[in-house]
Amino acid sequence: MFGSLAIARTQSTKPRIRTMSFSMSKASLPVFEISLNALSAILDKAEAHAAAKKIDPSVLLHSRLSPDMFALVRQVQIATDLAKNGSARLAGVEAPPYEDNETTTDELKMRIARTVAYLKTLDPKQIDASADREIAFPLGPTNTGHMKGDDYLNHFVLPNFYFHLTTAYAILRHCGVDIGKRDFLGAIPMKMT
Repeated sequence: MFGSLAIARTQSTKPRIRTMSFSMSKASLPVFEISLNALSAILDKAEAHAAAKKIDPSVLLHSRLSPDMFALVRQVQIATDLAKNGSARLAGVEAPPYEDNETTTDELKMRIARTVAYLKTLDPKQIDASADREIAFPLGPTNTGHMKGDDYLNHFVLPNFYFHLTTAYAILRHCGVDIGKRDFLGAIPMKMT
């Protein structure tokens, strides 16, 4: 568990400090599962859009926001790799390698499903114990990054995961797929009254 401080002001304007506990596993595993399942549902909508508009689905899969950015296929591959590899490193285990050879929407959805299933095999206690442990991870072909586990999760894995997830969403939205914020958020744990 790692803690943070929250300061709340009372009527007398004296700050009141309370400790909030939030585990590494709760900050990561549900986020990855919900977001990846939402991405899979978005890919379903992309497939339906392509069929309705009589567009070759590969056009969407190879679309990109800018010529110097990765296409949709690669965005999905990287998002799944970040969830899988980041969680495995935090748990102190070796992640299964993926070949990055998907060429269809169904293959991307299978990759997402494999990733979600893998995340469910990880021991949350091992991830929780990683907050102060140094995590080493590749940065390109020749460099290695080093961060404490909590910094690795909060400042590397989650921001990069959301970047590639958001870019995949933006590519499909740009291509005319009828998706919105609810599609991006997925089945978040929220009650409506």
